[in-house]
Amino acid sequence: MKNRLFKLFLCLFGMVYGLNAQNSVNVDGRLQPILNEFLEQCNLYHIDYHSKLFQLQGIDIVNNLPLEEHNTVLGMVSRDNSGNIDNIYISWAALLDNEILKVVAFHEFAHHFLDYKHTCNDCNEIMAETNTSYFNIARNWDEQVQQLFMTSPVYMSLQKDGSISPTHSF
Repeated sequence: MKNRLFKLFLCLFGMVYGLNAQNSVNVDGRLQPILNEFLEQCNLYHIDYHSKLFQLQGIDIVNNLPLEEHNTVLGMVSRDNSGNIDNIYISWAALLDNEILKVVAFHEFAHHFLDYKHTCNDCNEIMAETNTSYFNIARNWDEQVQQLFMTSPVYMSLQKDGSISPTHSF
């Protein structure tokens, strides 16, 4: 009887732990305000982010991304065995400047929440593969964010489905 009760307790504990683990995402506090701003933009453009948010295990600042000449990675997403994004990583080097940090974070968030691929190699857009001037993007931030959201695969799909009007103005 005690053995059965113990096994039942373990099963219930495992189920509760599993459900709680699916409802939380570890977010580095230094990235939380930027994530909040990004999610506010999702709300403005009527993009539901809840399910994708809880697919993530974490959004973190890391110190193991390459920082070499011709091989610098300021941010990246990682994928699980099924190919789904499970973590968003931002290099500690992006912390050196708030504008760079914001551009890199929005870029990585857009890969996950907006289903973006890179838009170009180097074109001074948030979704460029590389950028020679993060500061040009930051100077034109409001227009950059509008372009990021309005040309995103998720937003365009919502327009196509009729979920939002193509002429919706913000």
